Parts: sequence; structure tokens; C-alpha cells
Amino acid sequence: GFCTNLLLSQTPEHILAQTNNKTEMLCEPKMEHTGLYWYRWSQERQIFEFLIFSSTLGKTTYGANISQDKFRVHGASAHKSYSLHISHLHASDNGIYYCSVSQSSQLFLGTGTQLSVVDVLPLPSTTTQAPVSKKPVRCITKCKAASKKGPCSPLIWIPLATGVLLLLLSLISIAHRFHRLRRRLWLRIHRQ
Repeated sequence: GFCTNLLLSQTPEHILAQTNNKTEMLCEPKMEHTGLYWYRWSQERQIFEFLIFSSTLGKTTYGANISQDKFRVHGASAHKSYSLHISHLHASDNGIYYCSVSQSSQLFLGTGTQLSVVDVLPLPSTTTQAPVSKKPVRCITKCKAASKKGPCSPLIWIPLATGVLLLLLSLISIAHRFHRLRRRLWLRIHRQ
């Protein structure tokens, strides 16, 4: 099977990039390996796709329909870290990218890097500081009012708890689907 493992650290965790630009993500394997695989999980298309394999000897193998101009892997410092370079970014590149090594017929996955490609990057948020008051401000608490309309009011926590429960149920469904896809991919790799 597949194991998400801390023996493969990936950075950054999230990337927000603009269409037609390029980006890179790093993977640092902390275990013996003969090369590094890169996969992409596409939530939209519900597929776990093999992108590229880079051996420690410098040989590169690309997945089906994967452009060699778009994806490149660079190894650094005696293959202790690898970077995946993606150019000509498009919305179809959205997904979670995993680096991976194969060992004892198991595929160990990295922690994952979420790539989101947008047409326009959001403007950086400007933070304004409140003016410093010289006089100490006294806090006044109104216990009776807080008990009726406070942050623990049922009007707030019941919808909040319902939303969290629905989110957890959808995550369980996605995790189950992802596990089945990873199993299928593992079987496909080992049949070849």
C-alpha cells in the first residue's frame, strides 16, 4: 500500500500561483531510495496521476500525456533534496502534489503540497494598527447579557456543530475514495 510518511518532508505546504507563471516545490527524502516519484491528486477530476520519476542516476521517466517542457525535477546536494519545477501554469495543474519513494513493495508518500492556480493573485492585505491609548481602558462585563446572547448561545453553537459534523462526514468520504484510488494505482504499478 501507500504510506504517508514523515520520512519524506515537502515544502511549502500551500502554493498560490498565477496562470502562465511557474512554481517549484521541494522534497527531502530521509530514507534510502533509488529515485523519486511525483504524483498529483486532482480533487476536480478525482484521479491520482503519475507525473515523473527521477532516478538517482539521473534518468527521468514521464507519465502518460505529461509534458517534458512543463515538468522538470532537479536534485541537489548528493540527491538529499529534490525540487519539482512546473512551468506554464494552468487551472488544470490544481491539486495536491506528492513526492514518493518505493521501498519493500510499499510506496511512501510525502506530506503533500497543495497547488492553486488563479488568473489574478489577491492583493496583500494591509494591516492597520489601532492608536495607542495612554489611559488604561477598563473592561466591563455584563454577566446577565452574556448569559442570554453570549458566544455560547445555542443559536451559534448548534449550526456550528452541524457544519463541523457535515465537514467531517465529507472528509471521511473523500479519504475512503482516495484510499481506493491509491490502492488501484499501487496495483497498476506493480502489475507492470
